[in-house]
Amino acid sequence: MLELREVTVSYGMIDALKGISLIVEPGEIVALIGANGAGKSTTLMSISGVTGLRGGTISYDGEPISGRPAHEIVKRGISQVPEGRRIFAGMTVNENLEIGAFSRNKEELSEGIERAFSLFPTLGERRKQLGGTLSGGEQQMLAIGRALMSRPKLLLLDEPSLGLAPIIVSRIFKIIREINEQGTTILLVEQNARAALRLAHRAYVLETGKIVMQGKASHLEKDPGIKKAYLGE
Repeated sequence: MLELREVTVSYGMIDALKGISLIVEPGEIVALIGANGAGKSTTLMSISGVTGLRGGTISYDGEPISGRPAHEIVKRGISQVPEGRRIFAGMTVNENLEIGAFSRNKEELSEGIERAFSLFPTLGERRKQLGGTLSGGEQQMLAIGRALMSRPKLLLLDEPSLGLAPIIVSRIFKIIREINEQGTTILLVEQNARAALRLAHRAYVLETGKIVMQGKASHLEKDPGIKKAYLGE
């Protein structure tokens, strides 16, 4: 479904990604873990078309998408939930969701909102409430709901647990699994490595712009090096 091949991204003279390669197959949850500054968010922004490449290629469904504008990549079936949520604070829950469906017709808009409220009933109760007045967990739910409005085949999630209480994190991750079981492939960037590895089918470990390890998530969770570096053991 998604393939990155020798992708290099630079900010000025600094290489944020140094020739990384990864694959996401249809139906998978693939986790990308690593320390702050490893290049995880840059990877997602590159896939989304927000950050340009200095080298390498990104292909989706067998076709190159490198250099395509972000809105076209959304129309092709890739949607991103950015780090920090980035909802529109001065707009209502309904309005935030509607923005996510810019490429869809009225029937699909209605179906998308119904799905968002089914996954996140709290949003339905707050549909007329301004996004900026929601709690952190509710804003994360809204950000995910907004991304789903475009009916993506591939959902990119950037740090969905960031700044949230453990009980809310557990709820969010349960819903992420449900979204995957409904047929959406997921590439997950997450600093909570333990939670990510328990959720994902496979995982890649990114260090200073390079993939240093990959494999089944259940195997990586048991790896002594991963335990010491990322699981606090």
